[in-house]
Amino acid sequence: MSDTPGKLRLGALVALVVGSMIGGGIFSLPQNMAASADVGAVLIGWAITAVGMLSLAFVFQTLANRKPNLDGGVYAYAKAGFGDYMGFSSAWGYWISAWLGNVGYFVLLFSTLGYFFPVFGEGNTPAAIIGASVLLWAVHFLVLRGIKEAAFINLVTTVAKIVPLVLFILIAVFAFKLDIFTSDIWGLKNPDLGSVMDQVRNMMLVTVWVFIGIEGASIFSSRAEKRSDVGKATVIGFITVLLLLVLVNVLSLGIMTQPELAKLQNPSMAAVLEHVVGHWGAVLISVGLIISLLGALLSWVLLCAEIMFSAAKDHTMPAFLKKENANHVPVNALWLTNAMVQVFLIITLFSASTYLSLIYLATSMILVPYLWSAAYGFLLAVRGETYENALAERKKDLIIGGIALIYAIWLIYAGGLKYLLLSALLYAPGAILFAKAKLESGQQIFTNIEKVIFAAVVIGALVAAYGLYDGFLTL
Repeated sequence: MSDTPGKLRLGALVALVVGSMIGGGIFSLPQNMAASADVGAVLIGWAITAVGMLSLAFVFQTLANRKPNLDGGVYAYAKAGFGDYMGFSSAWGYWISAWLGNVGYFVLLFSTLGYFFPVFGEGNTPAAIIGASVLLWAVHFLVLRGIKEAAFINLVTTVAKIVPLVLFILIAVFAFKLDIFTSDIWGLKNPDLGSVMDQVRNMMLVTVWVFIGIEGASIFSSRAEKRSDVGKATVIGFITVLLLLVLVNVLSLGIMTQPELAKLQNPSMAAVLEHVVGHWGAVLISVGLIISLLGALLSWVLLCAEIMFSAAKDHTMPAFLKKENANHVPVNALWLTNAMVQVFLIITLFSASTYLSLIYLATSMILVPYLWSAAYGFLLAVRGETYENALAERKKDLIIGGIALIYAIWLIYAGGLKYLLLSALLYAPGAILFAKAKLESGQQIFTNIEKVIFAAVVIGALVAAYGLYDGFLTL
């Protein structure tokens, strides 16, 4: 913290960026990556992710500086650049991604507890779903009472995340065996993985999942002591998290082979460390993860409600989501969010959805907000808007925005048709809230181009619904 009251110095900003990006994803990374790719494809995939995500981080930073009046979160960029329905869809998609991520966190939390109590299995047994439901509503009523995440809880959870990760990396460096790492670099012994291109494509949704929160840096820009520190914090935070992720992922591939890693129960990092040092390694990682997830759950429950609340304040969402209780907690947004988490927890029981299938779905929902943000950054540079006396900067931002846009389009392609259709199924019902918000402000619901886009979403949703019924699509 700084000498100026309430203002954040560079170190504090970096901690906020790292804290918002490291949730539960990194603890399951060894298995999540090995499920779809071997060593060579993993290295190529991380290289693409590093360039793409860094360019996206720069776009968020540029937009924070050039459009300081757009402070309604990621969806504000889509709304400013591409109209109300795109803005609404970005807010809706970001919200669904956030609470679906929470469902994934609950499954991962009880899968971790399953290491100590086998009744919880992989986090999707009846006992695990009952336990997750009790915890969900406990957090809900805690938040309703106005208990914001205390700085102390945040500090404890951040330390709980970082210490086991650093210990894991130090031990893994000494346990790393080059012959295991190079035994099947391109995954040729495992035909199920497909070609190298297929492997790179299939691991992409996992790499995006572990970076969700990269847009968080621009959210804190108004609280920075120096505005220029926000860009530095974004880059330092991003590189720190990238190094941690790549080291955890790559070192694991030199300790156990790809087929061995792919079979592990999550959090797979616990099993990898147990393989090296015995039982205490798994206990260390599991306890660190449980504390980390509890902290992450509390802050993401608040964030989910906040997304809907801020969108309702500028009439993107219906007015009933603006309602606050006496403790200034957005109650209706909170009830709606946690009701959806509860419904999906029950669905995971019947569809046997694993942590990995849930995070794939959560990630595919955030691709639309990321795509429109990248497109808006690129559009500003193409038009020269806000670049009146900055030709060199405009050229630089044109290149960065172009890379971010190509990366965002590539992610939607990499996600594949299945997740595109399932996303459409989740996007389509949002139109009810969109229409309600429009009618409340006395406006026409759709423009002509928006009617075409909505029709395409509905067709995708109908195909997905039939696919789930017929069995050619699964959750």
